[in-house]
Parts: sequence; structure tokens; C-alpha cells
Amino acid sequence: MTRKQKFPHLLGSKWTACHTTEGWRHFQVANRKQEGDWVFAEIVASCDPSVRLWVNAKQLNNRDLWQAGWQPLGPRETTEVSP
Repeated sequence: MTRKQKFPHLLGSKWTACHTTEGWRHFQVANRKQEGDWVFAEIVASCDPSVRLWVNAKQLNNRDLWQAGWQPLGPRETTEVSP
């Protein structure tokens, strides 16, 4: 009997971190590995492929940490300089 694969569509999926992670917010899953009952995703920053992290795939379902897809970051706060 074959077991159903956990997180079958993980590879190639895109994610937006709710907080800056290693200086970046947009990531894509480049690799996955399963160790026993645990599934891990290797995420790569979209603008800097040298930034690579392994996270527990269950963390990606936590909406306080991650949002599915590349979400707009919203307006940047600017500081006005008086002349």
C-alpha cells in the first residue's frame, strides 16, 4: 500500500514572509525532503539565490508567518526631510 505524500505541490510554490527573513520577504521552494513524518522545504529568496533556508513545511501553513504566493508588500514608509 502506498502512502499519500504530504505537501505534494510544495516544490516550486511561492511564499511571502510576514516579517523580513534574512533581509527578504519573497521566497520560492527549491527543494523538499521528508525525514520520517516530517517534511522540510528549502526556500530561496527570489531576489538573492544565495539566501537559502530549510523550514518545516507545516510552518508555511501558519498565516502569522507566511502567506501563499508573492503578495504585494504595501506602501513603503518614507521619512520626510525638512529643508
